[in-house]
Amino acid sequence: MSVNNNISALRQQMAKNKFDAYIIPGSDPHQSEYAADHWKARKWISGFTGSAGNVVVTNDHAGLWSDSRYFIQAAKELKGTKMKLHKLKVAHTSEFIAWILENVKSGGKIGCDGMLFSVGQIQRMEKIFKENNIKLDYSKDLLTEAWGNRPTLPTNEIFEHKVKYAGKSRSKKLETIRAEMKSQNADYHFVSTLDDIAWIFNIRSSDVECNPVSIAYAVIGLRYAYLFIDKKKVPMRLRKEFQRDGIILKRYDGIFDYLKNLNKSKSILVDPSTTNMKLYNAIPQKQVIHGKTISTPLKALKNNTEVKHIKNAMIKDGVALTRLFMWLEKTLETGTVTEVEVAKKLSGFRAEQGEYHGESFDAIVGYKGNGAIVHYRPEEGSCATIKNEGILLLDSGGQYEDGTTDITRTVALGKPTKEQKRNFTSVLKGHIGLAELKFPKGTRGNQVEILARQHLWQDGLNYGHGTGHGVGFFLNVHEGPQSIGSGITAKAATVLEAGMLTSNEPGFYKTGEYGIRIENLILAVEAEKTAYGQFLKFESVTLFPIDKNLIDYPMLTKREVKWLEVYHKEVYATLSPFLNRKEKAWMKGKC
Repeated sequence: MSVNNNISALRQQMAKNKFDAYIIPGSDPHQSEYAADHWKARKWISGFTGSAGNVVVTNDHAGLWSDSRYFIQAAKELKGTKMKLHKLKVAHTSEFIAWILENVKSGGKIGCDGMLFSVGQIQRMEKIFKENNIKLDYSKDLLTEAWGNRPTLPTNEIFEHKVKYAGKSRSKKLETIRAEMKSQNADYHFVSTLDDIAWIFNIRSSDVECNPVSIAYAVIGLRYAYLFIDKKKVPMRLRKEFQRDGIILKRYDGIFDYLKNLNKSKSILVDPSTTNMKLYNAIPQKQVIHGKTISTPLKALKNNTEVKHIKNAMIKDGVALTRLFMWLEKTLETGTVTEVEVAKKLSGFRAEQGEYHGESFDAIVGYKGNGAIVHYRPEEGSCATIKNEGILLLDSGGQYEDGTTDITRTVALGKPTKEQKRNFTSVLKGHIGLAELKFPKGTRGNQVEILARQHLWQDGLNYGHGTGHGVGFFLNVHEGPQSIGSGITAKAATVLEAGMLTSNEPGFYKTGEYGIRIENLILAVEAEKTAYGQFLKFESVTLFPIDKNLIDYPMLTKREVKWLEVYHKEVYATLSPFLNRKEKAWMKGKC
């Protein structure tokens, strides 16, 4: 009922402003994938808790547009409300715009909050609506009036991410950014994305669940850098270090006035894909240089120090997962356990490893049919009870000061069917196809993804998500600029470079029955240089065995069997020094 009441409250504000429709995304003013509670407007208006989708509300319709990863989840969360699910035919597209054009008459007016949309998004919508004689007004935040008891902005204290982990000081990073600014003739560089700000200034916090970032803006000048943040969040020791490094603190909400009053003779580099429209309009337009956020490709290339620590974080994760699955097997010998209990237990085992700062995303513990819900999150009272039968899919990750992890394992808790083994093995063959790939420098993510899907395709099967996403270093588990996907998006078309950490996670999902996904993180590293140029390869850095009970071995080639043997030998050799006698015996059996 609360969703229906929220829709009614929004419609009252729409009537006051004479809007025929109002658009609500899932982002915040920083274009984040995951937002602080204050900006979870899409969840407030629809009840949908996924990370991708847009809502459109008119006088007689309320709809959520989301992709196939969330079809099952959204149907459950929207049940009993006036909010209707619109299934995207193509992921990450704006199909809701076509719906608006069909349902809003010429001369109509559409509203949205320009703080929640990037410059590029607003300009595209404006162009399309104008061509159809529809006005787009992005000046009104109707939620401020409609959303009673709205959560306040988070005020969690920031802390330093030490150079011994980061590998580079903030002053060195600023020096690199300034060199690139000079090459683009920019006097200033505006940075809006929270993970970029955290990386540049070597700071972390907990303002956004599972993402160790702080709500802030930054403007980098050729001499000084300005950090727009609630000063109460900055401890005195860090204030002194910022002052030493030429970093000036300013109020978070002072960003508008600062941009408005920039010296008109100075230029500022702005990324229109990550800067929200309201802030962009505050800048005197003669000064703007359009470009990409300079730090984004820099932080994607993990330095030697970061790589060393990432591998250490993988050991911690492997130990935690070992203890989790040993506990689960023993518990199921005589009883049952819920999906929520498994998630809590795993977080506890990770916390024992030290330098742990929580999950990198809400653990996906999907038993039987719940495993087919790609981004499933178990909840008390509605989650499944796990027994010694069927298939369990566990996708989880941790945030450690020395790295971010993300791993999926699918395990058989009873005797698997021939179909389950065949489909699991097809997924495994795709996983191995990417893992052992050697490729020439300049190769893009969308050029290699077919290797992960080809064996499923041969059986007329597929999966509805990308195969790989970039991963941050004690930062966001989803990080650009690269991905391994089949589309023509900017991420999928990004060149894969040495130092990039990416997930390798093909899968298969049978609605109502089971889900399969095998995920390791892979690090792109240099291979040999030949007469045909420099080649790269992937190093699988995640350390945990793949369930042999689900493998149909006759389906594997000798080369694939060899890869699996070598991988399992590495897992055992690397993890065993950190395991006790019983844990070593268990691990040896799995490997």
